Amino acid sequence: MGPRVAVASPNRDAADAGARMGGEGGNAVDAAVAAMLVTCVTEPGIVSLAGGAFATVATADGAPPVTVDGYVEMPGRGLPAEAFGRGTRGLVTAYGGHTAMTVGHGSVATPGVLPALEETHRRFGALPWAVVVEPAIEISRTGFALGTASDYYVEYVRDTLFGHDPATRSALHHADGRPVRLGQTMRIPDLADFLERVAHEGSSALMTGDVAATLAADMAANGGLITLADLAAYAPVVRPATPVEIGPPGRVWQFATNPPPAIGGPVLAAMLMLLHDSPSGGWDGADLAALLRVMRAILAHRNLELDLTDDRAAAGRALLDGVLASGQAWLGVAPSTAHVSAVDTTGTACSVTASTGYGSGITVPGTGVWLNNCLGEHELNRSGLHALPPGTRLASNMAPTVGRREDGATIAIGSPGADRITTAMAQVICSIANGDLGLAEAIARPRMHVRRTLDGAETLEYEEDLDLDGADRSGLFPSADDLPRHAHHRLSMYFGGVAAAVHHADGTLSAAADPRRDGATATG
Repeated sequence: MGPRVAVASPNRDAADAGARMGGEGGNAVDAAVAAMLVTCVTEPGIVSLAGGAFATVATADGAPPVTVDGYVEMPGRGLPAEAFGRGTRGLVTAYGGHTAMTVGHGSVATPGVLPALEETHRRFGALPWAVVVEPAIEISRTGFALGTASDYYVEYVRDTLFGHDPATRSALHHADGRPVRLGQTMRIPDLADFLERVAHEGSSALMTGDVAATLAADMAANGGLITLADLAAYAPVVRPATPVEIGPPGRVWQFATNPPPAIGGPVLAAMLMLLHDSPSGGWDGADLAALLRVMRAILAHRNLELDLTDDRAAAGRALLDGVLASGQAWLGVAPSTAHVSAVDTTGTACSVTASTGYGSGITVPGTGVWLNNCLGEHELNRSGLHALPPGTRLASNMAPTVGRREDGATIAIGSPGADRITTAMAQVICSIANGDLGLAEAIARPRMHVRRTLDGAETLEYEEDLDLDGADRSGLFPSADDLPRHAHHRLSMYFGGVAAAVHHADGTLSAAADPRRDGATATG
């Protein structure tokens, strides 16, 4: 019998899969990996087995936390110059207000989800790999209820994006041609058989052999860039996670998050350091003013520096070094994802975030695996569609995070939500570490975010139940004239979907999933 586990994930099927690993004798890593594999089945259009992922792990022995980087890479090894810049089409949707994307074969980056999950499990899991994959196989065969996040997104792009490939179109419609809608059963043809191969062959089921050859041939025939050389060369990279310490004496948390060259981790760490001791209890006007000041400064720095640099690793380290050296004085200088968190009773914590971008609208023939469009995410691939050298990891907002408090409590936490990932997590983490809020209360409290366009224009996005009147009365908060405001309904999906699991100092477990999404928790 292994340790008990607690899991927070995007939906009930994924949470139950993670809890099942506890019953099988597995640990938090087994639970997180199993839950993410199920999520890659049950969140179509949001995440898939052919996207990218990061996993941050803190083990019970107190070893320094690490992050497994399985994010997508620029493909095209061995291709001539004239092969680049082809195989794409532009698409503009009303999703997210107004989202422009590039889709098609030429938008697909070399995927890393399966290699990342396999490597994380190999290093830290307790159960056989085939046992961890089994829940994903089962739900692929039986079908799953289409959830809120997928239904919401798919309704914008069902025909324009996913209607071009017969496999994706078939999966999103019933046999009589009616669209699959919220709560109705959906099945993705061929996916269960492919996952059977994953259970026996690991990530090589996609990255080498006949499936890899099929994928590379389909790319070559349709203007895509992924070659057999790209798939064979792909390998997860394991790095020390970026540490950041916050919290008052007696409740100090040592957090660890996604390190450079990812963007999300350094941005989150800088926000946490600059927020210092906010909030001191509830989020009063002064706390909200401090939060807004930090958001504006860090997101501007990201927009002007991190997003445009040729060396994201150096730029991310420079940001953190500058904040560490200057403290508060630094302020005067300066799409689609899914997340699973799991902890167990030994104190191991595992946080996994994965993304497929907006989806390319393309399936690996005969597998049911939907491909990413990460080269076509304009807001992240600022250098241009095919501008990076083959083998370069793309930029990412994802920031899976783990933490350990001085009394021995551990936490795994993360969020989907594109550029809202870091701001959502900063607000929740500070509410827990500084404000001493409970897990569910910290996740449910109203949020805000500074939306910044590429030309530098800013808008304060906020949930309508946030006390901006109190913030305005503080005299520290900018007026609507200084910073335009846009109110969202309470618990708006726009503000992410934080999922967290905690192993408390007394040995008990708890988990909370964001009410802004269909998040679910389970223990086993």
